[in-house]
Amino acid sequence: MKNNFSIAVIAAFSLFILSSCGEDKPKQDKQPQVSKPLVQAPLFNSDSAYKFIEQQVAFGPRVPNTPAHQKCGSFLISKLQTFADTIIVQEFQSKAFDGKMLNLKNIKASFNLKATKRILLTSHWDSRPFADQDSINQKSPILGANDGASGVGVLIEIARLLSENTKPNVGVDIILFDGEDYGQPEFYQGDQQYDSWCLGSQYWAKNKGDYTAYFGILLDMVGGKDAKFGMEGTSMVYAPSIVKKVWDIANRLGFGKHFIYQETAQITDDHLYVNQIAKIPMIDIIEFENSDGNYFGSYWHTHNDNMSVIDKNTLKAVGQTVLQTVYEE
Repeated sequence: MKNNFSIAVIAAFSLFILSSCGEDKPKQDKQPQVSKPLVQAPLFNSDSAYKFIEQQVAFGPRVPNTPAHQKCGSFLISKLQTFADTIIVQEFQSKAFDGKMLNLKNIKASFNLKATKRILLTSHWDSRPFADQDSINQKSPILGANDGASGVGVLIEIARLLSENTKPNVGVDIILFDGEDYGQPEFYQGDQQYDSWCLGSQYWAKNKGDYTAYFGILLDMVGGKDAKFGMEGTSMVYAPSIVKKVWDIANRLGFGKHFIYQETAQITDDHLYVNQIAKIPMIDIIEFENSDGNYFGSYWHTHNDNMSVIDKNTLKAVGQTVLQTVYEE
């Protein structure tokens, strides 16, 4: 992830006005009502997802224009090719906030190609080139075990399960966005550039052709121990019914301690551009932990974002919820 709450407010102020205190007060929705039984979905393997995260982190920081980024991209393409019906790699260049030209690639894996109704699952696979929330080595890159690799690890495990089990009644497209975390750091002295984040999703949304999806789910920072996922504000603006659907499923599966019925502040993340430009309703499952005044956990954009913060129970909660949501369609 990206910019903190103060930047997100400026970037999204035209959507709706936040409370004058600077942060939304918690809103409690009704608990889910029991309805028809859930359909049978594959069992998500958190050990496998953890391994996929570990393999990404082993390359080191996946910063664009570095050997680690190139090697990890090749690994992800190769891994998804073993599971998906088809792979499309969208290579492009994008200028960063500091004028540097970045060589980027979005990786799309598709399943059940004949299905006209499609569900879009996404995450970002690059990692932050700066530790601008740390007290030391702020200009050094971070490993991004949770912020980047965790969402990708969950999606690769979902891809594996889709390839080995009865397909859902819908088509599924997994997109790994690049260049999400190359946003302007707080120590940068130049002009503020609010669209310096989420470069891959911005490019894809403008160059997706005639592709569309019924709805989308973005995963960002989904592996932290005892992580809580609030009903994120931008998601509630564009796709409140999808948020409610996913949170209800999570709670019916027994993951209520993770998926909390609390509306939280708006975040600038990949889903903002998918909603605004691609016109696909997409929600963000992203950790909400603001005990220190920030939206995210204490590891966020620091060198502490390593494998020590990854918890298999959280991976299970997120992965099983997303799988069940897909199969419910």
